[in-house]
Amino acid sequence: MDPFLDLIRLLHPRAALLGRGIDAAGDWGLSFPALGDLLFLWMEDGTCEFIRSGCDPLSLNRGDFVLLRTTLSFTLTSNRDVEPLDSVAAVAAKQPGRLKLGFGQERPVSLHMGKFLFSTANEDLLTGLLPPIVQIPSHSPKLHRLHNLLTLMETEGRDPGPASEFIIVRLVELALVEILRLPASGLPELTVDPASSGLLAGLRDPVAGRAIRAMHADVGQGWTVDSLARLCGVSRSAFATRFRAVVGIGPISYLLRWRMALAKEALKSGTARVEEIAFSIGYKSASAFSTAFTHAVGCSPSRFVESASRTT
Repeated sequence: MDPFLDLIRLLHPRAALLGRGIDAAGDWGLSFPALGDLLFLWMEDGTCEFIRSGCDPLSLNRGDFVLLRTTLSFTLTSNRDVEPLDSVAAVAAKQPGRLKLGFGQERPVSLHMGKFLFSTANEDLLTGLLPPIVQIPSHSPKLHRLHNLLTLMETEGRDPGPASEFIIVRLVELALVEILRLPASGLPELTVDPASSGLLAGLRDPVAGRAIRAMHADVGQGWTVDSLARLCGVSRSAFATRFRAVVGIGPISYLLRWRMALAKEALKSGTARVEEIAFSIGYKSASAFSTAFTHAVGCSPSRFVESASRTT
């Protein structure tokens, strides 16, 4: 059982491009509001600055790939003294083709932008997996798998053919999966705080990782802290302390969170009755599951289904 694959299947990541790309030259700027989206930015050509309030500016160069959660507003610009164009207004204008910015022909820049969409039932599972900004420089030799994907994106962008947008979107989705799994491979180029907690940190830990894999392999098992500690070959107190320190929550809280994630996905898809869902994730009755679900999610299973149907 692969907990990381389980996570990806529940998130259903899909990339959506922001038009056909952005071309800029001379002095230009484009501002983005804090919407909480997960955006991606790929510098096809040229250089620009990435500016956020209270943070040091980042220099983005040809071939760089950036993944960022827009919890803060930010600006892409050739010059921080330039008054930027509002991105929402630019997109609303629905300019055909690529978005054109700036005046003149000096310092040309070409880039692709877009955002990732996730299953609304379990988008919160992404929280804590990524730092606010992940910058993958074009010159990181150890990230060859990711750069192979980016090279394919560059080739497709420079020489587009039939279904080019479809191909670029699929490559971006693969790039996200590759970035998410980099910490588990121990690669230092991903700028994740070593002290950060979460599922990926747990999978890197030999004790917490074994417990997480066991819970994912048999989510309906009546796991306890004692049984998980025995499985991992450590004392109960040592296991509980280590799991919480590495993952950020206790083992039983993690199990409950994962059970509810599976339940939300099953309820949203309508593939099983409430009783079947309850038994599959370890509850002895539909009423016990309904009580636990309501407490964890904030609404009953039936209300959740109603809400999910209105958003699809």
